[in-house]
Amino acid sequence: MAMTVAAASSSMAVMIPRVPAVSARCPAVPYLPPRSFGRSSYTVPVTLFSGDGGLHKVELMKTRASSSDETSTAIDTNELFTDLKEKWDGLENKTTVVIYGGGAVVAVWLSSIVVGAINSVPLLPKVMELVGLGYTGWFVYRYLLFKSSRKELAEDIDSLKKKIAGTE
Repeated sequence: MAMTVAAASSSMAVMIPRVPAVSARCPAVPYLPPRSFGRSSYTVPVTLFSGDGGLHKVELMKTRASSSDETSTAIDTNELFTDLKEKWDGLENKTTVVIYGGGAVVAVWLSSIVVGAINSVPLLPKVMELVGLGYTGWFVYRYLLFKSSRKELAEDIDSLKKKIAGTE
């Protein structure tokens, strides 16, 4: 009995499926190399992959980051500070400007607190989104859809600018 088990186990063959050497990929999706963030230029080697008719050679592009003086804009901080200093020295009511600036900062801070409180209430943010969407639709219909209403809006904005500037 021991003989037959040993003979049977030695005659048994293990069948391993053959896997093709080249991995099957979808030909519509191109090979993308891993991104390199540390270098200013990189070269991707030529890649060979098998398709319907054999091996295909794919040349991927070579990119190089360049910095030219025409494309980059530099801000002259000395010029900026001198302009700000001239405008500040030209103001008569400096305390009024400081009070308005401080009030604006406090208003932004308080509005962020109110928005945070509204966002914490369930369903209220979605209701506010619907209200905003409805108002946007009304505004577009009322002021932007027709030429005469666009003229009316432009006149209203100009009169508001004149009221704020104090020229009216």
